[in-house]
Amino acid sequence: MLLNKCDMADEETTRRWIEWFRVRNQAAIAVDCRSGKGLNQYHALVRRVLADKIKANEARGMPGKALRVMVVGIPNTGKSSFINRMAGKNRAKVADRPGVTRQNQWFAIGNGIELLDTPGVLWPKFDDPAVGDKLAFIGSVKDEVTDSETMACRLISALQSGYLDLLCERYKLDKADVDGEEPYTVLELIGARRGMKMRGGDVDTERASIMLLDEYRGGKLGRISFEQPDFE
Repeated sequence: MLLNKCDMADEETTRRWIEWFRVRNQAAIAVDCRSGKGLNQYHALVRRVLADKIKANEARGMPGKALRVMVVGIPNTGKSSFINRMAGKNRAKVADRPGVTRQNQWFAIGNGIELLDTPGVLWPKFDDPAVGDKLAFIGSVKDEVTDSETMACRLISALQSGYLDLLCERYKLDKADVDGEEPYTVLELIGARRGMKMRGGDVDTERASIMLLDEYRGGKLGRISFEQPDFE
């Protein structure tokens, strides 16, 4: 399990997730495919996880047979960026939006390992609407599917619950004006702080919504993780 974009995630939460996977006997490492952080552990990790497969190949007289690994994950989490970093070339299509990878393709990354790039996968439906919201926050669901103002308000609500300080710091807001306030009112405050006014003086909340979502996805609000591991 690769926990990508670790530079944008809450460090303590990431540490706890790695421990969560460990106690379930699942190998996990935190990586950042833009800087390459953590990727130096990958080759050794694959060989440790697939030790039985390697021994089986050797027993069949195929000691050098390539280890073929399928890269699977939800859209817009950096699967193609990971492959490009490991392959040393920009061979897999990359973009800051879901749905760019359209077909399966193999890439050799050295040390006898090949990676299969695959299109992002999602559940056909979400029993918990909060799951869909979190996926929309990070751009794993196409923005055209959701209303930007509604999504921005839901993001503000999530930030109020766990990262109020970061929200206030980024947009120079008074904590007393934000804590417990209606998300749409906070959105108006954010838009006003950024000078996003329309003719007549009203705040352009649609423009403010797009800006907020873009800045969150770009890591400009700080290191944030909305999902917490459950050790029960």
